[in-house]
Amino acid sequence: MTEKLIANGIVQDELLLWEKSKPGKMGFSMPRRDVASFDLDEALTGDGPDFPHLSEVEVVRHYTRLSQWNFGLDTGMYPLGSCTMKYNPKTNDRQASLHGFACAHPLLPQSLSQGALRLLFELEQYLCEITGMAAASLQPAAGAHGELAGMMIFHAYHKSKGSKRTKILIPDTAHGTNPASAALCGFKPVPVRSGEDGVLTPEIVAELMDEDTAGIMITNPNTLGLYEENLKEIAEIVHQNDGLVYADGANMNAIMGVVQPGKIGVDVMHLNLHKTFSTPHGGGGPGAGPVLVREHLARFLPTPRAEKEGDRYLLNEDCPDSIGRLHAFYGNFGILIRAYSYILTMGAEGLKDASRYAVLNANYIMEKLKETYFLPYDKPCMHECVFSDRFQKEQHATTLDIAKRLIDYGFHPPTIYFPLIVNGAIMVEPTETESKEDIDRFIQVMKTIAAEIKENPDRLHQAPEFAKVRRLDEVSAARNPRLTFSS
Repeated sequence: MTEKLIANGIVQDELLLWEKSKPGKMGFSMPRRDVASFDLDEALTGDGPDFPHLSEVEVVRHYTRLSQWNFGLDTGMYPLGSCTMKYNPKTNDRQASLHGFACAHPLLPQSLSQGALRLLFELEQYLCEITGMAAASLQPAAGAHGELAGMMIFHAYHKSKGSKRTKILIPDTAHGTNPASAALCGFKPVPVRSGEDGVLTPEIVAELMDEDTAGIMITNPNTLGLYEENLKEIAEIVHQNDGLVYADGANMNAIMGVVQPGKIGVDVMHLNLHKTFSTPHGGGGPGAGPVLVREHLARFLPTPRAEKEGDRYLLNEDCPDSIGRLHAFYGNFGILIRAYSYILTMGAEGLKDASRYAVLNANYIMEKLKETYFLPYDKPCMHECVFSDRFQKEQHATTLDIAKRLIDYGFHPPTIYFPLIVNGAIMVEPTETESKEDIDRFIQVMKTIAAEIKENPDRLHQAPEFAKVRRLDEVSAARNPRLTFSS
């Protein structure tokens, strides 16, 4: 027993809550009740929820310990390529917590919601100005939801013209949700291969664009971190066939304040507020993925529409050509407040600088590591760069080994094995919010790992060594999932 309790340093493990449970412990003083008590345990006869009996101290320590096991942007660098994990300024949380916003009920009459409605209207205007689009809806609850809204607008547009289109062009450098969003709206995704330099060529688009094709979905910058320099010419080809151009705006963080997609031929796009406008990312939500359109598609946007009449703000439901409502009330309001706060805090020049620094940081990493890790596209990148494990395969080390070893050095691993067109891809996005000192440390760690692979590649197969959870058997987990729990 004594030997079991000996440990070096502070150990953050704990027993299961049910092992710590003891009848009579209570972490909350129930208010005095005016109804008879009811024995829940006896009534459920073992078939209902089994709540542990814990003290307040044990409950607080449990949740504090869980928070310390978690890794997030407040913990360290999170270079997750294609999923921009930029720091969330705390001032945005403060604005979202203001009593007038946080306590506003969504069923309040519009006359008592003018502040909230003004924020929605002005945020739409700001996003349109940044992207060069004409109108927007803040309803979609995530990027993929915004994609779905965009494809529904494609469908509504062609239906209004009596045209039945059945196909959507999807480049091999597009985000993975693009073909799924198209298929959900009844379109058949048609793959489009990128050119040798990693961007689309007008010639291949012209070959595939016909009278059955509704349009094209382009991620720009694409998932290789490269700017689609032929986008304007491609848009002209698509428009000549009465198709529409959809831009996946997930990577807008690289071109915000520099490029307006609506001015170079994009008809519909969505924005991931968590990627470009610093709202929280992950954790199951809530999120926001506003959809934006050019003027000729505004009538198809989801309802209600945020509008201004004189000095009064309102939500307009009278939109007969709308694709309908996509979300209860008008989107995830708390997230929208944070994006609004970010835009006002940064200003036009600040937003432009954010993109400039994001691009600078990514190119800095690319240049510093391209002799250590194989760079499939050796050209200036945008906000992210893509390496592969080709140089490390001689020692039988893989991208997964490199990612797991990064955990031992205190870095969250980057995106791996995506995009699919790069074998063994290592996709790094530092964002603009990381300092040069932290980026230099990341670069040094990546070089150290490459040296470790040459010296002792077998060690990396066991990484991470110092994390709370060691290397998992992911193959067995996928082939033989354990779907029930037993002690």
